[in-house]
Amino acid sequence: MADQPADKKPAYKKLGARHKARRRAVDLLFEAEARDVDPAVLADERVDLAGRDQTVAPVHPYTRTLVDGVADDLDRVDNTIESYLQDWALSRLPAVDRAILRIAVWELFHAPDVPPVVAVDEAVELAKELSTDDSPGFVNGVLGKVVLVAEQVRAAAAATRGPRGGDAAN
Repeated sequence: MADQPADKKPAYKKLGARHKARRRAVDLLFEAEARDVDPAVLADERVDLAGRDQTVAPVHPYTRTLVDGVADDLDRVDNTIESYLQDWALSRLPAVDRAILRIAVWELFHAPDVPPVVAVDEAVELAKELSTDDSPGFVNGVLGKVVLVAEQVRAAAAATRGPRGGDAAN
């Protein structure tokens, strides 16, 4: 047929381990918020359950890194997101969008092995897969602003850790 559907997209990188880890992290953050439990505790429960029940998928180490990282830095991550929302409150966003944005902002600030363009692209892809039609553009717009300060935040964090990468002990 001459006419191909406009929504037909190439299936690239969606099967990558880190993409799957990010998607599982979104699921855990979403569930933790819905159940009003600590996401790190929920991740611990899932790791334990996967160890006891082979029908439960194991939790990828990068999923744990993301969930634990977001949980540890939730206030700063949320404040950052909220500061770039125009005429919106974080609480008004769809919960899945909050989870996606939290992961991407955490990666932008704390994952030096993840190029900023990858963090943003992965978040947009997750929004395409999991959220509303408007979400990918919205997520891209917010993260496009966060990217502008991410390098400064990383540099400041590195400076406070001291020359050996640990907390400065003076």
